[in-house]
Amino acid sequence: MATVTLKPGRDARLLGGHLWVYAGEVARVEGSYAPGDVVDVRAADGTFLGRGYLNPRSTIAVRLLTRRREAIDAAFFRRRLEAALALRAGGMLQAGPAPASDAYRLVYSEGDYLPGLIVDRYGDVLVVQVLTLGMARQQALLVDLLRELTGVRAIYARNDAPVRAREGLPREQGWLWGEGPEVVEIHEGPVRFRVALTGQKTGFFLDQRENRAVAAAYLSTLGPAPEALDAFCYTGAFSMHLARAGARVLGIDIDPDAVAAAVAHAQLNGVADRCAFEAANAFDRLRALVREGRRFDLVVLDPPAFARTRAALPRAAAGYKEINLRALRLLRPGGILVTCSCSAAVSEAHLLALVAEAAYDARREVRLLESRTQARDHPVHPGMPETRYLKCLILRVS
Repeated sequence: MATVTLKPGRDARLLGGHLWVYAGEVARVEGSYAPGDVVDVRAADGTFLGRGYLNPRSTIAVRLLTRRREAIDAAFFRRRLEAALALRAGGMLQAGPAPASDAYRLVYSEGDYLPGLIVDRYGDVLVVQVLTLGMARQQALLVDLLRELTGVRAIYARNDAPVRAREGLPREQGWLWGEGPEVVEIHEGPVRFRVALTGQKTGFFLDQRENRAVAAAYLSTLGPAPEALDAFCYTGAFSMHLARAGARVLGIDIDPDAVAAAVAHAQLNGVADRCAFEAANAFDRLRALVREGRRFDLVVLDPPAFARTRAALPRAAAGYKEINLRALRLLRPGGILVTCSCSAAVSEAHLLALVAEAAYDARREVRLLESRTQARDHPVHPGMPETRYLKCLILRVS
């Protein structure tokens, strides 16, 4: 097995629990290896730091799988997958505000100490996303283990993420085992959804499951027949929870296909009479709604990632402030703002500061009621702030 030795002073982050070794931190690689092979990682003084897989063409040269001197074999991956399943068993996913669901994230990459692997469960179908060369080398083994451990009827690959190109991997999707329709029906509590396995992410935004339920619960504080706005609504997941809880909902998304799916979801859930959806640019439509004098009791802002890198942060910050400013001007006194960011480069403190700036400009007063993150099936690795990417702030506006 080859050994990666770090440059002097470059081991502090790994000693703090992080799982990544950047290419610029590597002093030398000793021994023969092929890209994707498992290697030992040592500090400059020879201290063993862990064992992971190496890809010399990637910015992240090594991703650690373990800090122990243990074999990385079928038994190792079985233990890791069994631990991931156990974490999500015993009603854990339904505790607190989480609605009972047959759809959830089964493996969350570094959050489950399986960097480069995402596995989502939709009923009796798994969707697997392999993002790195080292994990791609294990794909056949992982599929066999997942079949055995979960008993699902089919496994679908969503190996089409752009990041695979940086790992030297092709972009592809399709059935890895079994087959069936590429649309699967799931439920979140009383709400039903039809998930296209070819849609955004792995088909659905599972990370917002608990936040959708919490947002709907706030409707009870807003009086009879509240009106809600769901900006960047995609296929209407927030909208369905709000409408089922009694709100009249306007949903906006730029993608006509997503809007068509949202309309179909309203019909599926028997709330079509309380929902309206528009295919429009949310920035433009928010401005127009302000000009039209529209008012809402609750507004949800769940945009796509405005900042995928730190270089994009200034423009992203302007975008977040803009949509929050418009939302604050649309809310009635006493209304609720649910504002989200899935940009890892935008911290919770930064998002809250942007909301405060928007409130000042809008001449509104806001109070933070809750600060939330992704659903608990996306466990946060305490040594890796990158794994806590979703921020969800719930504020009362006066």
